[in-house]
Amino acid sequence: MNSEANAIWKECLRVIEQHVNEQSFSTWFKPINPARIDGSVLTIQVPSQFFYEWLEDNYVEVLKLAIKTVLGASGRLEYAVIVDKGNSHNQPYMVSYPQGNVQSKKKEVVPTHHSPFDLPTLDFETMLQSNLSPNYTFGSFIEGDCNRLARSAGFAVANKPGITSFNPLMVYGGVGLGKTHLVQAIGNEIKNSLEDKFVLYVSSEKFVNQFMDAIKEGSVKSFTNFYMQVDVLIIDDIQFFAGKGRTQEMFFHIFNHLHQNKRQIIMTSDCAPKDLMGLEERLISRFKWGLTADLQMPDFETRIAIIKKKMQSEGIMIPNNVVEYLAYTVDTNVRELEGVLISLIAHASLNRVEINLSLAKTIMKNIVKDIETEVSIDFIQKTCSEYYGIKLEDLKAKTRKKEIVLARQVAMYFSKEFTNHSLKSIGYHFGGRDHSTVIHAVQAVNDLMETDNSFRNAVNEQKKQFKIRSY
Repeated sequence: MNSEANAIWKECLRVIEQHVNEQSFSTWFKPINPARIDGSVLTIQVPSQFFYEWLEDNYVEVLKLAIKTVLGASGRLEYAVIVDKGNSHNQPYMVSYPQGNVQSKKKEVVPTHHSPFDLPTLDFETMLQSNLSPNYTFGSFIEGDCNRLARSAGFAVANKPGITSFNPLMVYGGVGLGKTHLVQAIGNEIKNSLEDKFVLYVSSEKFVNQFMDAIKEGSVKSFTNFYMQVDVLIIDDIQFFAGKGRTQEMFFHIFNHLHQNKRQIIMTSDCAPKDLMGLEERLISRFKWGLTADLQMPDFETRIAIIKKKMQSEGIMIPNNVVEYLAYTVDTNVRELEGVLISLIAHASLNRVEINLSLAKTIMKNIVKDIETEVSIDFIQKTCSEYYGIKLEDLKAKTRKKEIVLARQVAMYFSKEFTNHSLKSIGYHFGGRDHSTVIHAVQAVNDLMETDNSFRNAVNEQKKQFKIRSY
């Protein structure tokens, strides 16, 4: 079987080689190994989720052409993505994806039945449709001070769903902080350890659409019966129920039934229950029955850990100075940090260049909002050094000359006012100084502006350049 798969894949490569350049062929197709052939379905093994997504984003049409040419019109391609490389005691763990565009793997998988709500009872096939991504696990969720409570509570729920006092569990926080990752990790942990439990992950938008469809089709009773049989219900972005009275009424009854029968309810929101607008008070009061845990922006140490975890999963090495630069500069959320890292990896792979600080800075200017805006720390430093007639490198050096110290403090002051960088990040860009130095610089500039008119006029004159460029 393997020899047949090898032969078929070699034929596919001959087709692919005619439609891509040599560099792309070496980078994205030579590392692929044929895994097996089953009828007209060829399964190929790729080294990572990122690798799979890149192929689907950029070469799906070439792959389709190759499969059709070699296997005919009925030919199909599947991917085996290595999630865990395993060890001497455990086999590698792989996840398979069907062919399609990159969005296809994110589409909701539904049973072959017309609708799950047509079923009076759940069968095994329906129970498999939990809508959980296998990539979201506790192992890939980096713990830090910003999320320790939520992660610990989530792990407790995963071990004893419906039994702990954390029912419901409400996880809230801003965009890109890992809410979906955490709640799906809980769901995956329960499915792996308690196979008899029916775990269902659903976005609030999908829940609303399903309910609306049930009303139109006269199948509200089937809809209700379906959700009342769930053992672990995970609702993402509950704030989107706001203003939808009939949906809230339905969810209220489902919530009561599940909670009374010791079924686990897990929800995410962009704010704490008390701040949810447009939701009925009786719902909000029930959200407070269990535990509410927030996710905050990751601190520097956690961002370092996230980058290193991503490096490990992708099997790449990045110099420490680049890791620190990324962690200092991208201090908003996990999603943006991972996006920058993926772009950095892809750029280095496609152009066959080493990942270094210069490349990282180039990538950052194209992706991160705070960096791509004209009012960046680099621009502020350049402007201030020219205004005060000193060398740019002196702003970052350890020299304590009075004129250089003043220029450095003014540049820090502008960096605090015109960028969204944290104090730690600003200090890092000025020779690795700590946040207390930045605080002192800002205060010193403010104090001097109050007592020295000429200095205040000079600062205001420079400030005009940044205001103009910030519009």
